[in-house]
Amino acid sequence: MLLPAELLPPVISSISTPHMGETLAPTGDEEKMDSDFSRSRIAVLGAGKMGGILLKALIEKHQLLPERVRATVAHQARARELSHKMGVAVTTDNLAAVDGADVILVCVKPQVVQELMEEIRPGTSSTQLVISVAASVHTSQIEDALGTSIPVIRAMPNTPCVLGQGMTALCQGKYAQAEHVQAAAALFNVVGRTVVVDEKHMDAVTGLSASGPAYIYIILESLAEAGVKVGLPRDVATLLAAQTTLGAATVVLETGDHPALLKDAVTTPAGCTIDGILELEEGKLRVTLIKAVVKAAHRAKELALG
Repeated sequence: MLLPAELLPPVISSISTPHMGETLAPTGDEEKMDSDFSRSRIAVLGAGKMGGILLKALIEKHQLLPERVRATVAHQARARELSHKMGVAVTTDNLAAVDGADVILVCVKPQVVQELMEEIRPGTSSTQLVISVAASVHTSQIEDALGTSIPVIRAMPNTPCVLGQGMTALCQGKYAQAEHVQAAAALFNVVGRTVVVDEKHMDAVTGLSASGPAYIYIILESLAEAGVKVGLPRDVATLLAAQTTLGAATVVLETGDHPALLKDAVTTPAGCTIDGILELEEGKLRVTLIKAVVKAAHRAKELALG
């Protein structure tokens, strides 16, 4: 099990690559890293759903200066709207956006990454850092499409990044060095937690943490409906379900204890909880959730294969 980020030793080395599976917590060098990013020129290619979430969160947390950001969208009307809303330069010209950028955030749909990389290829160089959040697109595909020894970091964040409670997995491409991993981690630590994995595990990450919020929302909705069924007002039932889920997750992160041990601590002999657990087991909740993650991970792999 991964230790909570705050219990890990500080990650301050820019020489050795972080161990696979290591969470990267903010360190004493956080201020230096953040100020470097605030001085960096950032291109956000595809300021749609995830791209928009990251852009909004990073600007609101003062990690990116709006005047040093260029973003792109598919349509000119949307570009004007987003520019007015966020105070950043927004265009439909991807090649112009990457010109002079220090960091290129690739946030488009997986099926258009190849086309996008070929479009921006003339404006990229090995001095830039490419961070891609496109699900299922391998770092090698981006490297090959750009045709240069450009450092590429592949990231898989999830939507709670919008409130600073996201989970992002990172892996590095062939030309990326430890400092590139650290830079990407510094960026995504602002919107939640980060972990470094081998690229072979990224499809599994997609099936678990990227798709995971949807599973949790279904569980929350079901718990709230159950509360209504047993007589609670809907708003109270939803609050109880959501805060209980948040509290349980926080205990796992803060203590590092295995969820099974924590479950046993709640389950007293001949009590209410064991009866509820028996119903969950009879309904095959456990195996259904496992199958959901496996299915989503397999789909991510299929997308990677085209």
